[in-house]
Amino acid sequence: MNISFAKWGRGCASRALYGTLIVLGCAQAVAQELQEVIVTAQRREEKLQDVPIAVTAFNNQTLVSRDMKDIHSLANLTPSVNLDAGSPFSGDRSVLSASIRGIGQDDFAFNLNPGVGVYLDGVFLARTIGANLNLLDIDRVEILKGPQGTLFGANTIGGAINVVTHTPGSTPSFVAAVTGGQYNRRDLAFTADIPITDTLLSSITVASQNQTGWARTIPYPTTSPWGATSFVVDPDTAFPKAGYQTSDTWGGTGVTSIRAKMMWHASDKLDWTFTGDWSHEDQTALPYTILNVYSGNLNASTFSTMWNLCISNNAQTLPLAIFANGGPPPPPIVPPGSPPAQTNALFTGLCSQLRAHVPGLSVGGAPLVGAGYVGGPPGPYNAGNVAAGLPYLGSNQPRIWFNLAATQTGNIDTTYSTGPDFARNDVFGGSVTGVYHIDERLDLKSITGYRQVKWNIGTDLDGTPETFQEVTDAQHQWQVSQEFQLLGKALDNNLNYVGGLYYFKEAGYVHDYVPFESILYVYDVANDVQNEDYAAFINLDYRLSNWGFSAGGRYTHVKTDFLGGQSDLNSFPLGSTLWPIATGTPYQRYFPAVPDSQSWDIFDPKLGIQYHFSPDVMAYTSWAKGFKQGGWTTRLSAVITDPSFARFSPEYSETYELGLKSEMFNHHLLANAAVYYTNYDGIQLNIQQGISPVYTNAGNAKIKGAELELQWAVGGGLQINVSGDYIDAYYTYVNPHANIPQSLLPDGSNVCPATAIVPTPPPPHPICAVQPPGVTQLDAKLPKTPKYKGSIWPSYDYRLPSEATLRLLAAFTYTSEIWNDSLNTPELRRPASRQVDASFHYLSPGGKYDLAFGGTNLTDDRYCTAGSPNAGAGEVGCYYNPPRMWYVSLRAAFGR
Repeated sequence: MNISFAKWGRGCASRALYGTLIVLGCAQAVAQELQEVIVTAQRREEKLQDVPIAVTAFNNQTLVSRDMKDIHSLANLTPSVNLDAGSPFSGDRSVLSASIRGIGQDDFAFNLNPGVGVYLDGVFLARTIGANLNLLDIDRVEILKGPQGTLFGANTIGGAINVVTHTPGSTPSFVAAVTGGQYNRRDLAFTADIPITDTLLSSITVASQNQTGWARTIPYPTTSPWGATSFVVDPDTAFPKAGYQTSDTWGGTGVTSIRAKMMWHASDKLDWTFTGDWSHEDQTALPYTILNVYSGNLNASTFSTMWNLCISNNAQTLPLAIFANGGPPPPPIVPPGSPPAQTNALFTGLCSQLRAHVPGLSVGGAPLVGAGYVGGPPGPYNAGNVAAGLPYLGSNQPRIWFNLAATQTGNIDTTYSTGPDFARNDVFGGSVTGVYHIDERLDLKSITGYRQVKWNIGTDLDGTPETFQEVTDAQHQWQVSQEFQLLGKALDNNLNYVGGLYYFKEAGYVHDYVPFESILYVYDVANDVQNEDYAAFINLDYRLSNWGFSAGGRYTHVKTDFLGGQSDLNSFPLGSTLWPIATGTPYQRYFPAVPDSQSWDIFDPKLGIQYHFSPDVMAYTSWAKGFKQGGWTTRLSAVITDPSFARFSPEYSETYELGLKSEMFNHHLLANAAVYYTNYDGIQLNIQQGISPVYTNAGNAKIKGAELELQWAVGGGLQINVSGDYIDAYYTYVNPHANIPQSLLPDGSNVCPATAIVPTPPPPHPICAVQPPGVTQLDAKLPKTPKYKGSIWPSYDYRLPSEATLRLLAAFTYTSEIWNDSLNTPELRRPASRQVDASFHYLSPGGKYDLAFGGTNLTDDRYCTAGSPNAGAGEVGCYYNPPRMWYVSLRAAFGR
């Protein structure tokens, strides 16, 4: 299609990438009817209500006035969509955990692909890290539901989030904003449009966001066992980590961003758009709250139990203590030299060795045997005996006894954790888009993109000053993509078509550093991933009177390569001292040093029919397929001899949709509704087994749902938006090895209905220690999929005699319960939530200045947004959503 400079100007009418668009907050509330919206949904300009799939869009006015700072903030107002800032043990709100209609991804690891694609100016962001984009001066954000591919470069199975940055204006302009608020919030931003010539336009946006964390570290009370008696902990630098930065607060913000865009009208036939962006994040990690602690069974809570046994026994009493806590028996119960006796001796020896000591790599932790402890049960190794005048057999350097009491401050916004506390990333990228107008009915378009992410985080997951679960992570990724599109019309303009070719390549690594009480210390020496995609796609739309017919397809070839490197610096159960002597290698490697490759060839079709009852009412039906590639789990619970043993397969979806879109009462009421049915097969989920969350194809499900979006221009300055959804998602098949749904007993033993027998750790044993009566695997709920969600968000404008405007904005969202993890861990269940946001604005005559006072989460409704259980390490915890906060902002616009 022809693109003229007149069409480059910013307008209130938003354009969607594909589908039924609801433009939120576009019209002035004083308008007497809803404005007609023109979209480029099918790569051509057409009326909003003529395009056949559900999309929700937010324009710049809504994003700014409602203080929507990032993609996550759009979730409450978007039906069938869940967007969380952060994923389990990521510690970073820049990680986007997104799901649409029950399909998504809740992990940050490089080897795992998102179920919901995020696109920035047409370029696919392949990683969830950095995908929770800062929405500084964005023209619009569009959230598309269902499989995408016949009009996109990259393929996504669940849906897409398309972010379109500010388009440079043809006249000079300047917009600045300053925001202050609770917890020392300090945000500054400006955007400048700088036309260089009549045919060369540019803009630049610079912003910084800073805020002190809402959670803080506190010392143990002096009246508590941990505050009354001195104890020691392993120094942070005793072990290799992705970083060592600490802080006395958690949940802060520290982001600097720059975006630039240039548009060049090279000739009547050729237009170019150049974009570039860079962001630097250096902030504290999300605060983590311990919900339960497990110990007392070496077969389940292996490392928390081993820690407590080591510090509460000497070398003579340890063998029987190990046996009493579920370990193998020692002599004379079994013959000396027998396998059980040898294993018991290995466990006993672990307590006397340096932990994770690898010369030149890791200093390691001190031996634990007979150290003594603070807190915990009465006994001869309890250091509190000294003050009580009782016999004490421990050392003068006691350790913390790991139990729930040692982690509980009584307030979810305080913690005793003093470990790594940072989230840092550097993200940059750019794109070049060229459109060549072959003739008035045919365009050739090219989109070239490059992006890079460097990420380091540190998050303390144990709730104590000890190094039980101080997790750090480093990840690096780069990607390049090239897309060509041919867009045209034929058959007297009744046929619109789009065809394209797409190439994508990325490479990088993910390195985990995870201490399991440092009795096992995960250290990744590799975990290198490379993905390469080739795709061809086509989409045809034919209009015949009141009928419309569409057909499309996408062929994708995917090749992925992987070199696993998960290792254990403590070489459990031999220990870091014995392992080099026994094997001649410095530490135990879980993956063999052998690369592996997989590839798939997939064709995804799409069909649709539309019928226009009138210019204002249209019904449509569609059928589409989608897929997400397979890969390898990088987190193992046992050593494997072949990397193919860590593979998982692609997942697939097939969606049927029926929708109705209408405008009524002389364009005062817009009502769009959709119902859908999805077969979701080979679902890729994190299933915690042993010490690690193992990624696997957990089973199949059916997802049925309905959505409704209303926009009503009441008149007299009042506009009301209402949205709601219903999702009925259930498993139809579950892998026998998937231990879902699952709960844990106090000793860490799992209670679940799976019946599979697993060989590791030996001897072979049921994957579930306890079978709950009357429960089957099919009773598990899909993660991040609430059954109901509803929102109402009105706006009211009151025009003053001075022509200034008072504006009141509010939003209420109800969300039914959510299971945050695939295991349906009871502690991580998110109860039904009710959230209210509101703001009051004064707009000067002409709208040049906007002074606002507002608040978020005014109900102070708190709940877990992400978390995971780890019985082996002995804990389950989560990241809570932020508390109630207020803010004040001033925005000034000159020349717009």
